[in-house]
Amino acid sequence: MATHQNLLGEPAPTHLPDEPEPRELLASGAAPTEVAAKYPASSLAWAQLADDAFEAGRVVESYAYARTGYHRGLDALRRAGWRGHGPVPFEHEPNRGFLRALHALGRAAQSIGEKDEYERCSTFLRDSSPTAADILG
Repeated sequence: MATHQNLLGEPAPTHLPDEPEPRELLASGAAPTEVAAKYPASSLAWAQLADDAFEAGRVVESYAYARTGYHRGLDALRRAGWRGHGPVPFEHEPNRGFLRALHALGRAAQSIGEKDEYERCSTFLRDSSPTAADILG
């Protein structure tokens, strides 16, 4: 059986710039709402809000937080040179906020019956970072 190789190659991995302040505040126990208010472009803060809301059974709220983190992450990826596809490695810690928001969006979408969005998010997560899909899934 022949395998097909992409002769154009895959894009280089996208590595978001490090923004340690939101990560450090969350790690020190700061309220995610305060971190999101202070750093509204931080996907990590929105992903944490989405996770907290989901765990508390507030699925629609989780969906909204995750969607915000997802879109903030897309903006950051584009600024970092991402062109709509290619690896976004989970191993690069600054990428984790976006990947967590993407996972949270898919999880919440599945919970409210948005099958198409769940599948799109799941595929996007796996295509971006198989490691993230395995760890977060």
